[in-house]
Amino acid sequence: MRSSNKLKIINDPIYGFISIPNETIYDLIAHPYFQRLRRISQMGLAFLVYPGAHHTRFHHALGCMHLMQRTVGLLRMKNVQISDEEEHALYAAILLHDIGHGPYSHAMEHSVVSGVEHEHISLLFIQKLNEQMGGRLDLAIEIFSGNYHRPFLLQLIAGELDMDRLDYLKRDSFFTGVAEGNVNSERLITMLNVKDDQLVIEEKGIYSAEKFLLARRLMYWQVYLHKTSLAAEQLLIRVLRRAKELAAGGHEISVPGELNFFLHTPITIDNFTDDVLHRFAQLDNTDVMMALKLWCGHEDRVLSELCCMIMNRNLPRIKLSNTQQPEEKLEKRVAQVMKKYKLTKHEASYLAFRGSVSNLAYNKRKPIRILKKSGKVVDLLSTNEHLVIHAMTQPIQKFYLAFPKSLD
Repeated sequence: MRSSNKLKIINDPIYGFISIPNETIYDLIAHPYFQRLRRISQMGLAFLVYPGAHHTRFHHALGCMHLMQRTVGLLRMKNVQISDEEEHALYAAILLHDIGHGPYSHAMEHSVVSGVEHEHISLLFIQKLNEQMGGRLDLAIEIFSGNYHRPFLLQLIAGELDMDRLDYLKRDSFFTGVAEGNVNSERLITMLNVKDDQLVIEEKGIYSAEKFLLARRLMYWQVYLHKTSLAAEQLLIRVLRRAKELAAGGHEISVPGELNFFLHTPITIDNFTDDVLHRFAQLDNTDVMMALKLWCGHEDRVLSELCCMIMNRNLPRIKLSNTQQPEEKLEKRVAQVMKKYKLTKHEASYLAFRGSVSNLAYNKRKPIRILKKSGKVVDLLSTNEHLVIHAMTQPIQKFYLAFPKSLD
Protein backbone atom coordinates (compact mmCIF):
# COMPACT_ATOMS: atom_id res chain seq x y z
CA MET A 1 0.00 0.00 0.00
CA ARG A 2 1.37 3.41 -0.98
CA SER A 3 2.02 5.66 2.02
CA SER A 4 1.49 9.43 1.76
CA ASN A 5 4.19 12.00 2.40
CA LYS A 6 3.13 13.81 5.58
CA LEU A 7 5.94 16.39 5.63
CA LYS A 8 4.19 18.94 3.43
CA ILE A 9 4.91 22.60 2.74
CA ILE A 10 2.09 25.16 2.62
CA ASN A 11 2.37 28.53 0.89
CA ASP A 12 1.05 31.32 3.11
CA PRO A 13 0.56 34.93 1.91
CA ILE A 14 1.94 36.32 5.19
CA TYR A 15 5.01 34.20 5.98
CA GLY A 16 5.74 32.38 2.76
CA PHE A 17 6.35 28.66 3.18
CA ILE A 18 4.98 26.96 6.29
CA SER A 19 6.23 23.46 6.99
CA ILE A 20 4.30 20.66 8.67
CA PRO A 21 6.78 19.49 11.32
CA ASN A 22 5.62 15.94 12.07
CA GLU A 23 3.05 13.25 11.30
CA THR A 24 0.83 14.11 14.27
CA ILE A 25 0.38 17.68 13.02
CA TYR A 26 -0.35 16.37 9.53
CA ASP A 27 -2.99 14.00 10.92
CA LEU A 28 -4.58 16.84 12.89
CA ILE A 29 -4.71 19.14 9.86
CA ALA A 30 -6.21 16.36 7.73
CA HIS A 31 -8.93 15.59 10.30
CA PRO A 32 -12.49 16.75 9.43
CA TYR A 33 -12.68 18.71 12.70
CA PHE A 34 -9.76 20.87 11.59
CA GLN A 35 -10.76 21.02 7.92
CA ARG A 36 -14.03 22.62 9.09
CA LEU A 37 -11.99 25.72 9.94
CA ARG A 38 -11.65 26.37 6.21
CA ARG A 39 -15.36 27.24 6.38
CA ILE A 40 -15.21 29.40 9.53
CA SER A 41 -14.38 33.04 8.86
CA GLN A 42 -11.68 34.65 10.97
CA MET A 43 -13.38 38.04 11.20
CA GLY A 44 -17.10 37.32 11.17
CA LEU A 45 -18.96 39.86 9.04
CA ALA A 46 -16.07 42.33 8.81
CA PHE A 47 -15.99 41.75 5.04
CA LEU A 48 -19.06 44.00 4.86
CA VAL A 49 -16.68 46.83 5.81
CA TYR A 50 -13.34 45.48 4.52
CA PRO A 51 -14.07 43.44 1.35
CA GLY A 52 -10.79 41.53 1.56
CA ALA A 53 -11.48 40.10 5.03
CA HIS A 54 -12.55 36.65 3.84
CA HIS A 55 -9.69 34.71 5.43
CA THR A 56 -10.48 31.79 7.72
CA ARG A 57 -9.62 30.22 11.05
CA PHE A 58 -7.72 27.61 9.02
CA HIS A 59 -5.31 30.30 7.76
CA HIS A 60 -4.89 31.69 11.25
CA ALA A 61 -4.21 28.34 12.93
CA LEU A 62 -1.48 27.46 10.45
CA GLY A 63 0.08 30.91 10.90
CA CYS A 64 0.13 30.50 14.68
CA MET A 65 1.84 27.12 14.34
CA HIS A 66 4.47 28.65 12.06
CA LEU A 67 5.21 31.40 14.58
CA MET A 68 5.46 28.79 17.32
CA GLN A 69 8.04 26.90 15.26
CA ARG A 70 10.08 30.08 14.89
CA THR A 71 9.76 30.78 18.62
CA VAL A 72 10.86 27.31 19.73
CA GLY A 73 13.91 27.52 17.46
CA LEU A 74 14.95 30.94 18.75
CA LEU A 75 14.39 30.05 22.41
CA ARG A 76 16.55 26.96 22.01
CA MET A 77 19.28 29.16 20.52
CA LYS A 78 19.14 31.09 23.81
CA ASN A 79 19.64 27.83 25.74
CA VAL A 80 16.03 27.54 26.88
CA GLN A 81 15.44 23.83 27.47
CA ILE A 82 12.43 22.60 25.49
CA SER A 83 12.16 18.84 25.04
CA ASP A 84 11.00 17.25 21.80
CA GLU A 85 7.82 16.14 23.57
CA GLU A 86 7.11 19.71 24.77
CA GLU A 87 7.86 21.04 21.29
CA HIS A 88 5.38 18.72 19.61
CA ALA A 89 2.76 19.41 22.28
CA LEU A 90 3.15 23.17 21.72
CA TYR A 91 2.59 22.78 17.99
CA ALA A 92 -0.53 20.69 18.52
CA ALA A 93 -1.96 23.01 21.20
CA ILE A 94 -1.48 26.22 19.20
CA LEU A 95 -2.77 24.58 16.02
CA LEU A 96 -5.99 23.58 17.80
CA HIS A 97 -6.44 26.58 20.09
CA ASP A 98 -9.35 27.98 18.03
CA ILE A 99 -10.91 24.73 16.81
CA GLY A 100 -13.97 25.37 18.99
CA HIS A 101 -15.09 28.46 17.09
CA GLY A 102 -18.54 28.30 15.55
CA PRO A 103 -19.87 29.96 12.39
CA TYR A 104 -18.78 33.57 11.94
CA SER A 105 -16.51 33.21 14.97
CA HIS A 106 -17.19 35.62 17.85
CA ALA A 107 -20.38 36.99 16.29
CA MET A 108 -22.26 33.83 17.22
CA GLU A 109 -20.27 32.50 20.17
CA HIS A 110 -23.25 32.57 22.52
CA SER A 111 -25.99 32.30 19.91
CA VAL A 112 -25.71 28.68 18.76
CA VAL A 113 -25.08 27.41 22.29
CA SER A 114 -25.73 29.24 25.54
CA GLY A 115 -22.94 30.35 27.87
CA VAL A 116 -20.26 28.03 26.46
CA GLU A 117 -17.00 29.78 25.56
CA HIS A 118 -15.19 28.68 22.40
CA GLU A 119 -12.13 27.82 24.54
CA HIS A 120 -14.15 25.16 26.35
CA ILE A 121 -15.41 23.72 23.07
CA SER A 122 -11.82 23.71 21.77
CA LEU A 123 -10.77 21.63 24.76
CA LEU A 124 -13.61 19.18 24.10
CA PHE A 125 -12.47 18.82 20.51
CA ILE A 126 -8.85 18.28 21.56
CA GLN A 127 -9.89 15.64 24.08
CA LYS A 128 -11.95 13.83 21.44
CA LEU A 129 -9.06 13.97 18.97
CA ASN A 130 -6.77 12.61 21.68
CA GLU A 131 -9.07 9.61 22.12
CA GLN A 132 -8.99 8.95 18.39
CA MET A 133 -5.20 9.34 18.23
CA GLY A 134 -4.33 7.02 21.08
CA GLY A 135 -3.21 9.62 23.62
CA ARG A 136 -0.78 11.52 21.38
CA LEU A 137 -2.22 14.83 22.65
CA ASP A 138 -1.94 14.15 26.39
CA LEU A 139 0.78 16.76 26.97
CA ALA A 140 -0.88 19.26 24.62
CA ILE A 141 -4.04 19.02 26.75
CA GLU A 142 -2.03 19.45 29.95
CA ILE A 143 -0.41 22.61 28.60
CA PHE A 144 -3.63 23.96 27.05
CA SER A 145 -5.50 23.46 30.34
CA GLY A 146 -2.85 25.33 32.34
CA ASN A 147 -1.89 22.27 34.35
CA TYR A 148 1.71 21.90 33.16
CA HIS A 149 4.51 22.86 35.54
CA ARG A 150 6.22 25.20 33.05
CA PRO A 151 3.94 28.28 32.72
CA PHE A 152 5.76 29.85 29.77
CA LEU A 153 4.47 27.12 27.46
CA LEU A 154 0.87 28.20 28.07
CA GLN A 155 1.91 31.87 27.86
CA LEU A 156 3.08 31.22 24.30
CA ILE A 157 -0.44 29.98 23.49
CA ALA A 158 -2.63 32.27 25.62
CA GLY A 159 -0.87 35.28 27.12
CA GLU A 160 -0.54 39.01 26.56
CA LEU A 161 2.18 38.38 23.98
CA ASP A 162 1.24 35.01 22.49
CA MET A 163 1.41 33.49 19.02
CA ASP A 164 -2.36 33.85 18.61
CA ARG A 165 -2.24 37.64 18.88
CA LEU A 166 0.96 37.98 16.90
CA ASP A 167 -0.63 36.18 13.98
CA TYR A 168 -4.16 37.60 13.99
CA LEU A 169 -2.97 41.21 14.17
CA LYS A 170 -0.61 40.77 11.25
CA ARG A 171 -3.01 38.58 9.25
CA ASP A 172 -6.09 40.73 9.83
CA SER A 173 -4.06 43.83 8.97
CA PHE A 174 -3.01 42.23 5.70
CA PHE A 175 -6.47 41.11 4.59
CA THR A 176 -8.28 44.30 5.65
CA GLY A 177 -5.58 46.62 4.35
CA VAL A 178 -5.43 48.43 7.72
CA ALA A 179 -1.70 49.11 8.10
CA GLU A 180 -1.90 50.05 11.79
CA GLY A 181 -2.10 46.39 12.79
CA ASN A 182 0.99 45.25 10.90
CA VAL A 183 3.16 44.24 13.85
CA ASN A 184 6.73 43.03 13.40
CA SER A 185 6.18 39.50 14.67
CA GLU A 186 9.70 38.41 13.73
CA ARG A 187 11.26 41.17 15.85
CA LEU A 188 9.01 40.39 18.82
CA ILE A 189 9.75 36.67 18.66
CA THR A 190 13.47 37.40 18.45
CA MET A 191 13.19 39.41 21.68
CA LEU A 192 11.44 36.64 23.65
CA ASN A 193 13.22 34.70 26.37
CA VAL A 194 12.40 32.58 29.43
CA LYS A 195 13.38 33.27 33.05
CA ASP A 196 12.30 30.94 35.86
CA ASP A 197 9.90 29.24 33.43
CA GLN A 198 8.11 32.54 32.82
CA LEU A 199 7.95 34.17 29.39
CA VAL A 200 9.85 37.46 29.24
CA ILE A 201 10.86 39.96 26.61
CA GLU A 202 14.40 41.30 26.59
CA GLU A 203 14.87 44.93 27.56
CA LYS A 204 15.82 46.03 24.06
CA GLY A 205 12.41 44.80 22.87
CA ILE A 206 10.40 47.26 24.99
CA TYR A 207 9.56 49.51 22.06
CA SER A 208 8.46 46.53 19.98
CA ALA A 209 6.13 45.47 22.80
CA GLU A 210 4.74 49.00 23.02
CA LYS A 211 4.13 49.06 19.26
CA PHE A 212 2.37 45.69 19.55
CA LEU A 213 0.00 47.00 22.25
CA LEU A 214 -0.70 50.17 20.28
CA ALA A 215 -1.44 48.13 17.15
CA ARG A 216 -3.84 45.98 19.13
CA ARG A 217 -5.75 48.98 20.44
CA LEU A 218 -5.96 50.62 17.02
CA MET A 219 -7.10 47.40 15.33
CA TYR A 220 -9.90 46.99 17.86
CA TRP A 221 -11.35 50.43 17.25
CA GLN A 222 -10.64 50.58 13.53
CA VAL A 223 -11.51 46.97 12.62
CA TYR A 224 -12.87 44.59 15.27
CA LEU A 225 -15.21 47.15 16.86
CA HIS A 226 -15.85 49.20 13.72
CA LYS A 227 -19.38 50.50 14.09
CA THR A 228 -20.64 49.06 10.80
CA SER A 229 -19.17 45.63 11.54
CA LEU A 230 -20.64 45.89 15.04
CA ALA A 231 -24.08 46.64 13.60
CA ALA A 232 -23.89 43.62 11.27
CA GLU A 233 -22.81 41.27 14.06
CA GLN A 234 -25.60 42.49 16.31
CA LEU A 235 -28.10 41.76 13.55
CA LEU A 236 -26.72 38.24 13.14
CA ILE A 237 -27.02 37.61 16.89
CA ARG A 238 -30.62 38.81 16.75
CA VAL A 239 -31.40 36.59 13.76
CA LEU A 240 -30.52 33.47 15.77
CA ARG A 241 -32.29 34.81 18.86
CA ARG A 242 -35.50 35.47 16.90
CA ALA A 243 -35.31 32.10 15.12
CA LYS A 244 -34.96 30.31 18.47
CA GLU A 245 -37.83 32.32 19.92
CA LEU A 246 -40.08 31.38 17.01
CA ALA A 247 -39.09 27.72 17.24
CA ALA A 248 -39.81 27.67 20.97
CA GLY A 249 -43.22 29.21 20.30
CA GLY A 250 -44.19 26.45 17.90
CA HIS A 251 -43.76 28.45 14.69
CA GLU A 252 -42.50 26.78 11.53
CA ILE A 253 -38.80 27.54 11.40
CA SER A 254 -36.32 25.22 9.78
CA VAL A 255 -33.09 25.10 7.85
CA PRO A 256 -31.17 22.12 6.43
CA GLY A 257 -28.28 20.67 8.40
CA GLU A 258 -27.33 20.63 12.05
CA LEU A 259 -28.25 24.29 12.58
CA ASN A 260 -31.84 23.08 12.75
CA PHE A 261 -30.92 20.92 15.76
CA PHE A 262 -29.39 23.87 17.63
CA LEU A 263 -32.40 26.07 16.86
CA HIS A 264 -34.78 23.61 18.48
CA THR A 265 -32.54 22.21 21.24
CA PRO A 266 -31.27 24.46 24.06
CA ILE A 267 -27.60 23.57 24.61
CA THR A 268 -25.57 24.63 27.63
CA ILE A 269 -22.32 23.46 29.16
CA ASP A 270 -24.26 20.88 31.20
CA ASN A 271 -25.66 18.97 28.21
CA PHE A 272 -22.79 19.44 25.76
CA THR A 273 -22.40 15.73 25.10
CA ASP A 274 -20.29 13.87 22.53
CA ASP A 275 -23.31 13.80 20.26
CA VAL A 276 -23.67 17.57 20.54
CA LEU A 277 -19.95 17.98 19.82
CA HIS A 278 -20.32 15.86 16.69
CA ARG A 279 -23.28 17.98 15.58
CA PHE A 280 -21.38 21.19 16.36
CA ALA A 281 -18.52 19.93 14.17
CA GLN A 282 -20.90 19.94 11.19
CA LEU A 283 -21.68 23.66 11.55
CA ASP A 284 -19.94 26.29 9.47
CA ASN A 285 -20.58 29.62 7.73
CA THR A 286 -22.51 28.02 4.87
CA ASP A 287 -25.23 26.83 7.26
CA VAL A 288 -25.81 30.35 8.53
CA MET A 289 -25.67 31.92 5.08
CA MET A 290 -28.21 29.39 3.80
CA ALA A 291 -30.47 30.19 6.75
CA LEU A 292 -30.24 33.92 6.05
CA LYS A 293 -31.20 33.39 2.41
CA LEU A 294 -34.13 31.13 3.30
CA TRP A 295 -35.43 33.31 6.10
CA CYS A 296 -35.42 36.46 3.97
CA GLY A 297 -38.79 35.17 2.73
CA HIS A 298 -40.09 34.01 6.11
CA GLU A 299 -43.59 35.07 7.12
CA ASP A 300 -42.31 36.55 10.38
CA ARG A 301 -41.65 40.22 9.59
CA VAL A 302 -38.90 40.60 12.19
CA LEU A 303 -36.90 37.57 11.05
CA SER A 304 -37.22 38.42 7.38
CA GLU A 305 -36.21 42.07 7.92
CA LEU A 306 -33.15 41.10 9.96
CA CYS A 307 -31.99 38.58 7.35
CA CYS A 308 -32.56 40.87 4.38
CA MET A 309 -30.71 43.69 6.12
CA ILE A 310 -27.61 41.48 6.34
CA MET A 311 -27.92 39.89 2.89
CA ASN A 312 -28.42 43.24 1.16
CA ARG A 313 -26.04 45.15 3.45
CA ASN A 314 -28.82 47.49 4.44
CA LEU A 315 -27.35 47.77 7.91
CA PRO A 316 -28.72 49.87 10.79
CA ARG A 317 -27.65 53.38 11.51
CA ILE A 318 -25.45 53.16 14.59
CA LYS A 319 -24.43 56.10 16.73
CA LEU A 320 -21.52 55.87 19.16
CA SER A 321 -21.02 58.05 22.23
CA ASN A 322 -18.95 58.09 25.41
CA THR A 323 -22.04 57.89 27.63
CA GLN A 324 -25.06 55.60 27.72
CA GLN A 325 -27.78 56.61 25.29
CA PRO A 326 -30.81 57.94 27.23
CA GLU A 327 -33.74 55.57 27.58
CA GLU A 328 -36.07 58.09 25.94
CA LYS A 329 -33.99 58.08 22.75
CA LEU A 330 -34.26 54.32 22.52
CA GLU A 331 -37.99 54.43 23.29
CA LYS A 332 -38.44 57.01 20.52
CA ARG A 333 -36.73 54.77 17.96
CA VAL A 334 -38.63 51.68 19.12
CA ALA A 335 -41.91 53.59 18.74
CA GLN A 336 -40.92 54.64 15.21
CA VAL A 337 -40.16 51.02 14.29
CA MET A 338 -43.49 49.86 15.75
CA LYS A 339 -45.35 52.38 13.62
CA LYS A 340 -43.40 51.88 10.39
CA TYR A 341 -43.29 48.08 10.44
CA LYS A 342 -46.54 47.49 12.39
CA LEU A 343 -44.77 45.51 15.13
CA THR A 344 -45.23 45.02 18.85
CA LYS A 345 -42.80 46.70 21.22
CA HIS A 346 -41.02 43.40 21.80
CA GLU A 347 -40.68 42.77 18.08
CA ALA A 348 -39.50 46.31 17.43
CA SER A 349 -36.70 45.89 20.00
CA TYR A 350 -34.99 43.54 17.53
CA LEU A 351 -34.56 46.42 15.08
CA ALA A 352 -33.90 49.33 17.45
CA PHE A 353 -31.53 48.62 20.30
CA ARG A 354 -28.65 49.94 22.37
CA GLY A 355 -25.57 48.46 23.99
CA SER A 356 -21.90 49.02 24.68
CA VAL A 357 -18.45 47.84 23.59
CA SER A 358 -15.13 48.10 25.39
CA ASN A 359 -11.45 47.69 24.61
CA LEU A 360 -8.56 46.95 26.96
CA ALA A 361 -5.25 46.90 25.12
CA TYR A 362 -3.14 45.66 28.04
CA ASN A 363 -4.36 43.57 30.96
CA LYS A 364 -1.97 44.34 33.81
CA ARG A 365 -3.19 41.25 35.66
CA LYS A 366 -1.32 39.26 33.01
CA PRO A 367 1.79 41.43 32.76
CA ILE A 368 4.35 41.45 30.00
CA ARG A 369 7.61 40.81 31.86
CA ILE A 370 10.77 42.63 30.86
CA LEU A 371 14.16 40.96 31.36
CA LYS A 372 16.61 43.74 32.13
CA LYS A 373 20.29 43.51 31.28
CA SER A 374 21.03 43.03 34.97
CA GLY A 375 18.98 39.81 34.92
CA LYS A 376 16.15 41.36 36.94
CA VAL A 377 12.59 40.80 35.71
CA VAL A 378 10.15 43.72 35.95
CA ASP A 379 6.63 44.49 34.79
CA LEU A 380 6.44 46.46 31.55
CA LEU A 381 4.51 49.14 33.47
CA SER A 382 7.46 49.80 35.77
CA THR A 383 9.37 51.41 32.90
CA ASN A 384 8.36 54.93 33.91
CA GLU A 385 9.04 56.71 30.63
CA HIS A 386 6.47 54.66 28.73
CA LEU A 387 3.37 56.67 29.62
CA VAL A 388 1.52 55.36 26.56
CA ILE A 389 1.56 51.86 28.03
CA HIS A 390 0.04 53.10 31.30
CA ALA A 391 -2.83 54.63 29.33
CA MET A 392 -3.45 51.28 27.63
CA THR A 393 -4.25 49.60 30.97
CA GLN A 394 -7.40 51.71 31.19
CA PRO A 395 -10.44 50.19 29.47
CA ILE A 396 -12.24 52.39 26.97
CA GLN A 397 -15.99 51.91 26.74
CA LYS A 398 -18.31 53.28 24.09
CA PHE A 399 -22.08 53.11 23.93
CA TYR A 400 -24.21 52.71 20.84
CA LEU A 401 -27.76 53.18 19.65
CA ALA A 402 -28.82 51.35 16.48
CA PHE A 403 -31.97 51.68 14.37
CA PRO A 404 -33.03 51.19 10.71
CA LYS A 405 -31.73 53.83 8.31
CA SER A 406 -35.24 54.19 6.92
CA LEU A 407 -36.17 56.06 10.12
CA ASP A 408 -33.90 59.02 9.27
